[in-house]
Amino acid sequence: MNRAPVILWLREDLRLADNPALTTAAAAATAGDAGRPLLAVFIRDDAAAGNWPMGAAARWWLHVTLEALDLPVLRRRGDAGAVLDALLKDTGATRVFWNRRYTPCGMAQDRRIEADLEARGIAVETFAARTLFEPDAVTREEGAPYKVFTPYARAWMRHGTPRSPLPRPPRIEAFTHDLPQDDLDLLPRGVDWTPPLARSWEPGEAAAERLLQAFVEDALLAYDEDRDHMAEVGTSRLSPYLAMGSMSPHRIFEAVTGAVADGTWPRAWPYVRQLIWREFAYHTLVHHPHLPDEPLRPEFARYPWSNDEAALRAWQRGRTGYPIVDAGMRELWSSGWMHNRVRLITGSFLTKDLRIDWRAGEAWFWDTLIDADLANNALGWQWVAG
Repeated sequence: MNRAPVILWLREDLRLADNPALTTAAAAATAGDAGRPLLAVFIRDDAAAGNWPMGAAARWWLHVTLEALDLPVLRRRGDAGAVLDALLKDTGATRVFWNRRYTPCGMAQDRRIEADLEARGIAVETFAARTLFEPDAVTREEGAPYKVFTPYARAWMRHGTPRSPLPRPPRIEAFTHDLPQDDLDLLPRGVDWTPPLARSWEPGEAAAERLLQAFVEDALLAYDEDRDHMAEVGTSRLSPYLAMGSMSPHRIFEAVTGAVADGTWPRAWPYVRQLIWREFAYHTLVHHPHLPDEPLRPEFARYPWSNDEAALRAWQRGRTGYPIVDAGMRELWSSGWMHNRVRLITGSFLTKDLRIDWRAGEAWFWDTLIDADLANNALGWQWVAG
């Protein structure tokens, strides 16, 4: 090992295009006469996720997404701070780059690690890449967060235009090393239930781009009419790629708004509104860090939820006797995904008909969705529960 690398800490941003941390790290690595290679590392640190370590379906999706990534990635498992410390010591690196996270545990860990590294003279650069605007960028005039989506969406639209997506770095010199790789232990042990997922989804950045192009060309202008047709492919199905960061929201926003530059904007607005809902979910999570665990409405803390374990199991397995509910739950189990309208139906059935605590549904979706996203999942379940 001759030249010390710059370190890129990958998390929910497994892509080369429109990855601000990667773009800046690659530029820093190639600057100067000698230049420095880039060492990309992914760290599985379940302990830092608090009550919400990655679910089983998302772990499979992470595994295949890492395999599809067109970049050598060092894989490590354990405390992220300790892993980075060891890498800095082993390689002599003095610069670390990452894109910011917005989950409560992720933000807390990032702050701790950044402060610790900078106190020891390590340069840290962080970037916004998870959302179109930072979650605290759009607030009410007095600075308070929004509680209702519609006024938030209006304010979001007034806030400005999201930045354009960044191109893939023209050159990335990967760090050549013999550092040991850890087994991230992402695949199921024992019975392998993943083949149906593999038949349903193609991982990676290129697959996401093909899906986006097909949606924009064939389905965008009919989205408002087709999105609620549960037996048709009227949605973009890009949520798994957003969740794992194979595609950025900026790329989607650019493609969608660019496709309606001829004046058909009103027909694209329903899809843009879904992107803004995702922004609102992160806005809500940042301002209400207990969103995944506690009801936003205090009166629901005293609601007499049912503890019917048999009814919960029947719902999970798609054996309630209600065809649309059962079809949705079986689709979820076999594909790791569910149509958004069916998510609302199955969630409403669990909370309104079975009167089972929304957090039981939230936990099940978290474990079985490949597009599991803490902000979206939590807000969706709070909303459907009332």
